[in-house]
Amino acid sequence: MRNDRNSIGESGQPKALIAMSGGVDSSVAAALMQEEGYPCIGAMMQLYEKKTLRGEEDERDLGRDDAKDAAKVAEKLGMPFHLFRFTEEFRCQVMERFVGSYLNGETPNPCIDCNRYMKFEKLLEKAKLLGCEKIATGHYARIDYDEASGRWQMRKALDQSKDQSYVLYLLTQEQLSCVCLPLGELTKDEVRILAQKYGFLNADKRDSQDICFVPDGHYEKFIEEYRKEAVPEGNFVTEDGEILGRHKGIIHYTVGQRKGLGIAAAFPYYVKEIRPDSNEVVLCAHEELFRRTLLAKEVNWVSISAPKGEIRGQAKIRYRHSPQPATAKVLEDGILQVTFDEPQRAITKGQSVVLYDGELVLGGGKICGVM
Repeated sequence: MRNDRNSIGESGQPKALIAMSGGVDSSVAAALMQEEGYPCIGAMMQLYEKKTLRGEEDERDLGRDDAKDAAKVAEKLGMPFHLFRFTEEFRCQVMERFVGSYLNGETPNPCIDCNRYMKFEKLLEKAKLLGCEKIATGHYARIDYDEASGRWQMRKALDQSKDQSYVLYLLTQEQLSCVCLPLGELTKDEVRILAQKYGFLNADKRDSQDICFVPDGHYEKFIEEYRKEAVPEGNFVTEDGEILGRHKGIIHYTVGQRKGLGIAAAFPYYVKEIRPDSNEVVLCAHEELFRRTLLAKEVNWVSISAPKGEIRGQAKIRYRHSPQPATAKVLEDGILQVTFDEPQRAITKGQSVVLYDGELVLGGGKICGVM
């Protein structure tokens, strides 16, 4: 990024673009950046649109209340505020990937794609155009620079219950050099106390728990509406091919699922595998869900360069998964192989595996197979 008069404030700190969502976290991040002396510009991304059954825009779905909250916080802090429209980019990079992943028998994490392609790519481009050298978000994680290795490093947040390093593992070295995460050393309770101190109207605003473009949680309905056609029914089968019943469409299921199968049997069945090519959902007993080894593609190394041999650490296979001891190595074709000390339940294609060395984020990739 530029390093000229337009990108440096009177304090000597570079300008910073603050990614604001209208929530308490990004609002406090903006205030903390100002306190550090950064000249700040607030920005919010309009990512999607949803029409009502009458074809009219629903203000709640457009997130206009959030945009108003973000604008009010920016005004209170005396910083300029921009609302950037990225609806087409979001559709292509996040929604399309989300739908395609489910149709391919996977279970995606759209927040990871949104961080990769939107917040730390598209928004970073806007930051450059505005003369900002830094971009700050309300994510809970920590970034520092390691002089010995010459690399930017990412660490878990101090508040382990709020740590979001898992969804940030795809950040590149260039992006990490520009990113500030002011909340990494704080707990959520401390953030809310600060919001009240600053007098923010959203100090007690509830955290969003849903996928932003599927606020009601019915992702199957969203996929069929997006495609404008229903996903076909198919067979529930055993590993040996025995037909156990009919399923409603592969998008209704994920590995490890038990509820909603509608199969009468002497023991509970669970989803073991989804086969999009044959439109089959493989069921199994609970003990068959456990696997020790996974394969991952689209690998990104964060705090270390790509290892030449095996490395030891802890691996996390979904956002709410507790990191478990494992050994990892990069195969000749660039695929990452991770083998756990103990078998893990329901390793799922489409999710990400992230490797840690204690609090240090080593790297990760998208799970594409189990062994």
